[in-house]
Amino acid sequence: MKHDDDTSLNRRQALKCAAWAGSGLVWTLNGGVPGSSLVGSAEAAATGFSFVQISDSHIGFNKPANPNPNATLTEAIGKIGGLPMKPAFMIHTGDITHLSRPNEFDDADQLIGAAKLDVHYVPGEHDVIDENNGAAYLSRYGKLSQGKGWYSFDRGGAHFVGLVNVYDLKAGGMGNLGAEQLAWLGGDLKSKSASTPIVVFAHIPLWTVAPEWGWGTQNSAEALKLLARFGSVTVLNGHIDQIAQKVEGNMTFHTARSTAFPQPAPGSAPAPGPQLAPADQLRSLLGLSSVRLAHGKQPLAIVDSTLAG
Repeated sequence: MKHDDDTSLNRRQALKCAAWAGSGLVWTLNGGVPGSSLVGSAEAAATGFSFVQISDSHIGFNKPANPNPNATLTEAIGKIGGLPMKPAFMIHTGDITHLSRPNEFDDADQLIGAAKLDVHYVPGEHDVIDENNGAAYLSRYGKLSQGKGWYSFDRGGAHFVGLVNVYDLKAGGMGNLGAEQLAWLGGDLKSKSASTPIVVFAHIPLWTVAPEWGWGTQNSAEALKLLARFGSVTVLNGHIDQIAQKVEGNMTFHTARSTAFPQPAPGSAPAPGPQLAPADQLRSLLGLSSVRLAHGKQPLAIVDSTLAG
């Protein structure tokens, strides 16, 4: 991926400004090039169709990295209620639970339900480790889905695609989409015009963040090839529990923070896993993403906010 010097300079200056102000950034797409503005600015407050993403709630986790993920999920849901624009719906990009237990799903449903929004789920690997290979997840959230939980829907002029890449994972291995799902994706996209905005969401990133940690999807190139003809593609993921993003041509890739715990940045620790943070800093490492899709000249924007903000 290449950027011209001016674009790179503008992005670095925006990031420095955000760090100084202690604010999040609104990321926008214009011709495939990202721009940014501070949360709370007039540009960030522009109206339009929006939805919200949360991820990696890990209800049932009880280790020192966060002994009470129910509380931090509750705070995230409270943040959603305080957004300046009420979201049309919510996307949860997986690891709703930590051990796929019925009581964990029950607790998550109750807490997330407080947002009073329609919720579209995809599973994380922690949601499909029950003895029936994900049957508990599918019985709750996959009744209208295909295969092992993939599906699509249209909203606000955009086409949304929920993909599943968490089955048959090997320790430290990459995510996998599988031939059946890729064939379905090709058929699903066939009738859509190239001008249709596409939003794809899955648990494990569809771009390779850290292959040595399994932070990527081994056959994502086949899916991205099917998406290449569209003028605007946004790919939302979780799993790595930190903000990571890149723009490549017409595609924006963005991973969300967890509502439970952070993980180390690639290369900063021997292995991935829940990262212990000082109690007074934990909420600055957890959060949610709000996405705005406006018609006309208004571009798509992603706003990341933390529980501490």
